[in-house]
Amino acid sequence: MFHKEGYKIIIVTFIIVTAVIITADKIDTTWIKYLLQGVAFIFLLLILQFFRNPKRSTLLNDAQVIAPVDGKVVVIEEVFEKEYFKDKRLQVSIFMSPINVHVTRYAIGGTVKFSKYHPGKFLVAWHPKASEENERTTVVVENKNYGTILYRQIAGALAKRIVNYAEENATVVQGEDAGFIKFGSRVDLFLPLDTNINVKLNQVVKGGVDIIAMK
Repeated sequence: MFHKEGYKIIIVTFIIVTAVIITADKIDTTWIKYLLQGVAFIFLLLILQFFRNPKRSTLLNDAQVIAPVDGKVVVIEEVFEKEYFKDKRLQVSIFMSPINVHVTRYAIGGTVKFSKYHPGKFLVAWHPKASEENERTTVVVENKNYGTILYRQIAGALAKRIVNYAEENATVVQGEDAGFIKFGSRVDLFLPLDTNINVKLNQVVKGGVDIIAMK
């Protein structure tokens, strides 16, 4: 299964790759022909795996925060969140490499209280200033059991478009698609200080499945 955000790119890539394979077939030099065809086929496979959208079975629990994306936990620290909360929060950041699934899922269910897009730069996703200077979206979701969390989709050096489905005042379900980030990125979670963190630095997590934190 592929994500709907990739349909257009997949179709265009398939057409280009088909054209390259057909054209290369007319080349007399065998190794050059096979090289071009092989590179084109590998490129198609990379595009297909990037836009894959595997089904995930999320166990709904309003007292838990699940991983919004696939990737590696690269930050766990207390920070001052200055865009929405304007106070101290626990930040958990997950870095996604180009080979990870790039679907963003709602970490908790509840009501969207805030949703905003910020244009910006395309620094590497692990850059210290990426969360403030890169293209990004900020979304705040609240439920009665857990409280309020903020998650931020951050574009990386390769990411050229962030897709955000969250609309203010909408009711959302934990684990459902919240958006997509194309070609490399990071997601930051900002959680209440009394949160019990359930992950460690460098731990690899699976979006919609693994528990990041709980009350």
